[in-house]
Amino acid sequence: MFALARLVFIGFIVLTVVYVCLSLYSRARRREKLEAAWDTDRGPGSKASFVDAGLKDYDGSLRRKLILGVYVVPSLLVALIIYLTNFA
Repeated sequence: MFALARLVFIGFIVLTVVYVCLSLYSRARRREKLEAAWDTDRGPGSKASFVDAGLKDYDGSLRRKLILGVYVVPSLLVALIIYLTNFA
């Protein structure tokens, strides 16, 4: 039982690090795309306000929520492997 608790604890820490890195990377890529879009179109208002509005839209987007799959998919795979190893 202690081994399972240790696996869950270490797995949660590793997945949290992966989630944070992936989230920051995705947000940085979105910022770059917004800045490039403003540079090509010279959108209304200032560049900073355009990027801030775009990032605010990104915060509520589906992509942001899909990154939470970093927790779900590996957890389900480990649970499946443990089940198949012990009961199949």
